[in-house]
Amino acid sequence: MSELHRPTILVCDDDELIRWALGQHLENEGYNVLNAADGREGFAAIQSEAPACVVLDLHMPHLDGLGVLRKLRESGMDTPVIVVTSAGGIDSAIEATRLGAAGYLSKPVDRQELSLLIEKVLGEQRLRQEVHYFRDRQRQGYGEFIGSSPSLKPVFDVLLRLETVDIPTVLILGESGTGKDVIARSIHARGPRRDRVFMEIDCASLTETLIESELFGHERGAFTDAKGTKRGLLESAAGGVVFLDEIGEMSLATQAKLLRALENRTFKRVGGVANLRMDCAVIAATNRDLKTEVAAGRFREDLFFRLNVVPLRLPALRERREDIPSLAGHFLEKFARSFGRPILGFDGSAMAVLQRYRWPGNVRELRNILERVVILAPGPMIRPDDLPAEIRWAAPAATTLLENCPFILPEDGVDLEAVEKGLLVQALQRTEGNRSAAAKLLGISRHALRYRMEKFGLDTPDPPA
Repeated sequence: MSELHRPTILVCDDDELIRWALGQHLENEGYNVLNAADGREGFAAIQSEAPACVVLDLHMPHLDGLGVLRKLRESGMDTPVIVVTSAGGIDSAIEATRLGAAGYLSKPVDRQELSLLIEKVLGEQRLRQEVHYFRDRQRQGYGEFIGSSPSLKPVFDVLLRLETVDIPTVLILGESGTGKDVIARSIHARGPRRDRVFMEIDCASLTETLIESELFGHERGAFTDAKGTKRGLLESAAGGVVFLDEIGEMSLATQAKLLRALENRTFKRVGGVANLRMDCAVIAATNRDLKTEVAAGRFREDLFFRLNVVPLRLPALRERREDIPSLAGHFLEKFARSFGRPILGFDGSAMAVLQRYRWPGNVRELRNILERVVILAPGPMIRPDDLPAEIRWAAPAATTLLENCPFILPEDGVDLEAVEKGLLVQALQRTEGNRSAAAKLLGISRHALRYRMEKFGLDTPDPPA
């Protein structure tokens, strides 16, 4: 192996004889070796030399091994560390593992054991780098929104046009959990108002009075708790963007006030008389079908038309299953780093299970599931058994059953007995009361047919031969 491609190992120990002995052994094994006599010197060497692995004594002057590990973690460095502790230092070794150490050895160090552990650690590091490389190649999207499915192309085409057009309103539609808030932030981050403020309000979590106060502001004494004058989002976000999440939950009265503000580009604080200028763009989002809400009288038609200038419909995750690997990889990497877990990726079977599941909660559900999986997974690779039962059950057996079912369950459900009785009557009518033929149509025995006829009061005599 050339000098250029030999991994560098840093041996950090206050015992000069140990540094020399381990250094000689590691050089004979084909590594470049650096030495440090205490924790401060060792941490400085890690920062300046970026070794592939560190062999770190826990008990040193100035800065001990645990102190070095804490500083590494605080600085965000992920250099693999193997800690060395004296006999009886198991508690310190456990604490070192909690702080991110890749392994530990007891003194006197078995050199062959050290070589095997370094080889293992460097192998895992190479695998991690390869996983990151392929994740980065897979990860495409718009801003923080990850995805490259064909179903997203119309959305991305519109978003690219919005980067150069200062449009006053955008409407984002999609099921809960599809990433409407992520798209809203990306529109702001890459649009003409990127250098100004982004403010948001969740219309589903506030009462009508609070929404109006948050949106328009209020004057002192406007209502019981109004102890002073308050600037609302439309005023505070001057020059920027206001994001109205779940606007479908907004009351009709507040909708009327918002419509006037959008039409006139002016508004009044609650309890105020002065017209204030509105100088912000509005991005609204909802998981409701606003056309249905308009027909039902729950959403103003004129406000819908005002917001619907540039509509963006985000597809559900089940409509873009090809994006699941890149999304899952992104969340796995994020949570593994956040919780300090050595999780490297998914095996093929686990990823197949994720891609077959229907994801009714969309990307938010995927994110929450993977947070739990990263915390609890026992090994470096996520396997099917590490996934929740409801995810595993849905694939492949349940998926196969679904594919073989010729009927689609309506959103509001069915009366199963009414369906059974209806099919039974249809089979008897089609066969003119011939029980054997009706049973064959239904894929059941003649005995089972007779039982169901009695159950539903259809037990008539067989027709004469």
